[in-house]
Amino acid sequence: MLSGTDPEPGRELAVTFFPALYLQRRIWILDILRRENISDVLDVGCGEGQLLAVLSLPSPWLSTPPQSLIYPDGQFNLQISSVSPISLYNTPSDPIPNLHITRLAGLDKSSRDLEFTAQAIAPPDTSEPSFDPWRYKGSQETVRWEEMTAKLWQGGLEIINEEFVGTECIVSSEVIEHLPPHILPFYAPILLGIYKPKLLLITTPSYSFNALFTSPNSDPSIRLRSGFSDPTGRTDRIFRHEDHQFEWTPEEFRQYCEKEAANWGYTVDVGDVGRAQEADAWGRDHEVGGASLVAIFRRIDDKRQVDREAVEKQAREFVEVLTEQHLISSSSDGAPQSALPSSPTVHRLLKTHTHPAHPSAQNPLPIHSIGDIVKSRMEDLRESFLRVEELWYEPEVAQACGGWIELLIAAVEE
Repeated sequence: MLSGTDPEPGRELAVTFFPALYLQRRIWILDILRRENISDVLDVGCGEGQLLAVLSLPSPWLSTPPQSLIYPDGQFNLQISSVSPISLYNTPSDPIPNLHITRLAGLDKSSRDLEFTAQAIAPPDTSEPSFDPWRYKGSQETVRWEEMTAKLWQGGLEIINEEFVGTECIVSSEVIEHLPPHILPFYAPILLGIYKPKLLLITTPSYSFNALFTSPNSDPSIRLRSGFSDPTGRTDRIFRHEDHQFEWTPEEFRQYCEKEAANWGYTVDVGDVGRAQEADAWGRDHEVGGASLVAIFRRIDDKRQVDREAVEKQAREFVEVLTEQHLISSSSDGAPQSALPSSPTVHRLLKTHTHPAHPSAQNPLPIHSIGDIVKSRMEDLRESFLRVEELWYEPEVAQACGGWIELLIAAVEE
C-alpha cells in the first residue's frame, strides 16, 4: 500500500467493477423483487428495456399447489413430506426464489428507446424456431404458466398517470439525476404520494465515489477528460455524464430520501452497491463507499400512523401548484402563449403486450398419469436416472403437471 505520495501525479486512475456496475444494480433490484414476492412492476425511465426484458421472462414453474393436488387421497404425512424433494421447491428459504410477474409497465420520454423495449418484451413468435438468446424462442423456456400483461407509455414523470396508482413496486434506476430543476420537485409527490406503491427502489450515482477516478492532488482538468462540469452551474462538481443535473454525496442522498419518506408516509433504507476492484492507493475506498447509491422506500400501511387518503390529496394539490408555477415560469421566460399547454399532456400508450398462459397451466393430469408419462419419457431417452429439472424441461412432462413441479415429484415418489 502506498502512502500519500502520488505514484502517477496528474493522471486518471483505473476503476473497474465485477460484475459490471449496471449488473450489480440490476442484481440489487432483482434480489428485492424476489424477496418481496413482487408481481406488479413499473419501471420509470425504462430506457431500452434492459430490466423489463428480464422481468418479462416466465417463471419455470408455478407457486406451490394446493395440498389436495399433491396428496389427492388426503393422506398427508408430515414426516415423509419433510424429507421429500417436494420440500426443496417454492420454499421461503430458497436463496433465489422465482419471480411470478403478472403485470409490467414502462415509462420513458424517448419513443426510440421504447421501440427497442417493445421488441425486448414482446411475446415469443412460436410460429417458427428462433435462436435469440434473449427470448429463448424455440425452447422449453418459452412455456408460460401465468398470464402477463405489459404496457409501454411515453411521457414525463411529472405527468400523473392514473393507471399507475396502486402499482405494487416502482423502480427508478439511474433516473433521478437526469431530472432538471423544474421537474425534480414532481418526483416524490407523484411516485410516493399519488402512486403509493408498496415499494419504490431508487439507484443514482454517488458523487463521493468520483474521487477514486483521480489521485487526491490532481487538477480538476484531469477529471474533465472523462467527466463533465455541472451543467446547471450550481456547483463546481464534475459529473460522470453530460446529462446529469446533479450527483449527490451519500449524506445528501440520505437527507433527500428521509425527508421525502417522512412527507409521503414511507420508511426508507439507504445503502450503496458497486465497490471498485482496485484497492485505492490512498485508502479512500471505505470513505467513498459504492459507486451507486440505493434506497428502498416501504409504504407505511398502519392507518394509525398514516392517513393514506389525506396524503394522496396533499400530493395531488402540491403537484397542481407545481404545474401552475411551471406554466407561469415558462410564460415569463418568453415562450409564446400558444406553445404553453393549458394543462399537462397525458402519457401516450405506445404498446400493449399480452403473454398468455399455456393452456395446460393449472390443469394437471392425475398423479398416476403423470407417472406413466415420466416412465415412458425416460424409456424413450434410455435413461435410468435424471435430475428433476431435466425431466421438467421435457415439454410433455411439465404440461402434464400443469406447471406445478411438486406434482412431478409426487408422481415419481408414488
